Amino acid sequence: MTGEPHCHEAQIRVRYAETDQMGVVYHANYLVWMEVGRVEYCRSIGLRYKDMETEESTHLAVAEAGCRYLAPALYDEEVVVKTWVGEIHSRMIVFRYELRNLETEKVLATGFTKHVFVGRDLKPKKLPPRYWAAFGLTPQSKTAVTMGISGGGQRGAQP
Repeated sequence: MTGEPHCHEAQIRVRYAETDQMGVVYHANYLVWMEVGRVEYCRSIGLRYKDMETEESTHLAVAEAGCRYLAPALYDEEVVVKTWVGEIHSRMIVFRYELRNLETEKVLATGFTKHVFVGRDLKPKKLPPRYWAAFGLTPQSKTAVTMGISGGGQRGAQP
């Protein structure tokens, strides 16, 4: 795959219930926001999780997740969740995220989630070929396709 990967930006306003007494967002909420980014990313490329699950019995099981917190998000701020595919092959996909304050553009956190494609029985399976093009896979893609590599040698870093 060549060129810059497709990115999608979703916008979230920090709700009071997502914060602690100091008005700072509780750390686990960043993972919830990453899920919002992931679902909206899929919609932006013409896919819906629901369709993959019901029509193909293909689910995305989270195998690993990580988040690096750089600055706090505060109550009532607007946060942009930028999402892109960092790596993919027929049995696994890694989504990358950058969360930033809409007004100041300050990066609040970066993260990733690694998913394994599984069936209803939770056994690993290959991504059905009808979804390959949307995610940038081709029949010739025998190994992982890594996208968005930049500075510092980090795999799948921000495009």
